[in-house]
Order: sequence, then structure tokens, then C-alpha cells
Amino acid sequence: MANSIQREVGTPNIYTHQMESDVSKPIARPDGNWPRPGSAPEDHNPAIEALVSDIIGKVADKWTMLILETLQEKGTLRFMQLGKAVGTISQKMLTQTVRQMEEDGLVSRTVYPVIPPRVEYALTSLGESLSAAFCGVWLWAETHHTEIQRARQAFAAARRDRLDADGAR
Repeated sequence: MANSIQREVGTPNIYTHQMESDVSKPIARPDGNWPRPGSAPEDHNPAIEALVSDIIGKVADKWTMLILETLQEKGTLRFMQLGKAVGTISQKMLTQTVRQMEEDGLVSRTVYPVIPPRVEYALTSLGESLSAAFCGVWLWAETHHTEIQRARQAFAAARRDRLDADGAR
């Protein structure tokens, strides 16, 4: 594990970290200099880069995030329980999303041979680790909620002022 490299996204900049058993710390380049924040490693792996882009594209959608949160909070759920807990999701979208999450190893699907069939969904350890990563986003949003609201209000006011000025001409 000491040779694997992970890109950690937690700020606007991307930093390269070497992962050890339970500790991650920045690693210096062979010349002794530290990587510049936001810079890609010189020996970056295009396959890893493609995987990261693919995973972000799949998990950063509304339904995946809500399903992750629901399973993290409530544990193993049957299909209909999961749909009700998530909220306004259609059965088709729930089916598509949990299938994609199962394919990516984020959820396990257990089918019991009973009549009527019983199917349960639970987070895998991989899904739990992704849920923990998204917890950081939740905490960030909670911490900066007021600032974001102020910025949005200022933007909307400035836009209205521009539109009013353009209309007055």
C-alpha cells in the first residue's frame, strides 16, 4: 500500500498524498521539492484520472447522494423502504441508481428466495467510505451556508441591477 498514490480533493487545489496503512501525508518529489498545490503529479496515471472522472460523474448526482445518505443513516433497507426514505424518486430512477451503485461496488443487493421476493440493499465498505467522504461536503456546506446565501443574494441583486440598467437604455 505504501506505493499507491491518491489524489485528495478537499479544497480547490489537488494535493498528492502517499497512503500508508492509516496515515496519509504529503510526499516530496525526488528532487526534494513539494508538489505545487493544484498541480498534477508528473507521473500521473491516465487510467486513474479517467476512473476519478467517471466515478465523480456517477456519484455526484442527486439520487446517488441521497441513497448513500439514506443507507448510511438507516442501514439495510428493502427496495420500497429505500424509495420511501429517499422521497420523490421514481421506481425507474431508484432501480437505475441502485444498479449503478451495485456495479461500482457501493451497495450490496441481497435477494431472498421467498414469495413474494425480498430484496435488500446495504452499503458496502466502499460505499461507507464514500459516504464518509461526502460527509465532509455536508459539513462544509453547513459551515458556509450563510456565506453562500449572501453570495447568491448579492449575485441576484447585481444581476437585477444590470437587467434594470439594460432595460432603461
